[in-house]
Amino acid sequence: MRNYQARNFMRDTMRIGDGVLFYHSSCPEPGIAGLAEVCSAPYPDPTQFDRKSPYHDAASRADAPRWLLVDVRFERKSALIPLAALREHEELADMVVLRRGNRLSITPVTPAEWRFITGKLMR
Repeated sequence: MRNYQARNFMRDTMRIGDGVLFYHSSCPEPGIAGLAEVCSAPYPDPTQFDRKSPYHDAASRADAPRWLLVDVRFERKSALIPLAALREHEELADMVVLRRGNRLSITPVTPAEWRFITGKLMR
């Protein structure tokens, strides 16, 4: 499934060298499972043009791609930090991924949230 808001986060805010909290979603226990780093600028997702792909988008054109992606480089795995554990910390109360009704796993993280998670919660 594609999402314009997630695409916009990748297109407008992700930059090479940005840290990424690797997040498991659509699983029995969603949560943060590691760290990665953005290692490419956004570029057209080739699956949108592949008629055999479940992500094919007939309305997307090569001269005006609708869907983008960025490459990330694995840095390290961590013990899973479930959403319930993230919600226990007042410092993370405004974190986008924890907002009621949020269904996106690609969301921005503030510098303060990043420092708290990587400095206090990751093992």
